[in-house]
Amino acid sequence: MKESRISITINKPASEVFQFTINPQNTHTWIDSIKKEETNEWPVKIGSIYRNVDASGKWTEYILVNFEENKLFELSSKKGGYHVKYTYTQVDKKTCKLEYFEWVDGDKLISPLSQDVLERLKELIESK
Repeated sequence: MKESRISITINKPASEVFQFTINPQNTHTWIDSIKKEETNEWPVKIGSIYRNVDASGKWTEYILVNFEENKLFELSSKKGGYHVKYTYTQVDKKTCKLEYFEWVDGDKLISPLSQDVLERLKELIESK
């Protein structure tokens, strides 16, 4: 598999879902494989660098390549080959559909994000 696309409906406005998911201080709360994430600047913009570390201590860097407030957030690995895009669609005043799309340029997508991770994100955001 070279790509994975999953989505979830969250009972919060797109602006709240967007702000929560782009904030590196929140990432470890909903993605278990990430222990810490940081950016080189805040607020972020196209060209900003996100860095995260996994449980083994391995750091990975991503560059923000596409950004449309409350609508789109896309990262590519600095070494190339891996991409992830979040798309936020306002369903109504209180509801957002989040699509998480990740893909690789190479042979195989290793450890794609699972639906249960998006369920955890939904639970966290809706409880705020």
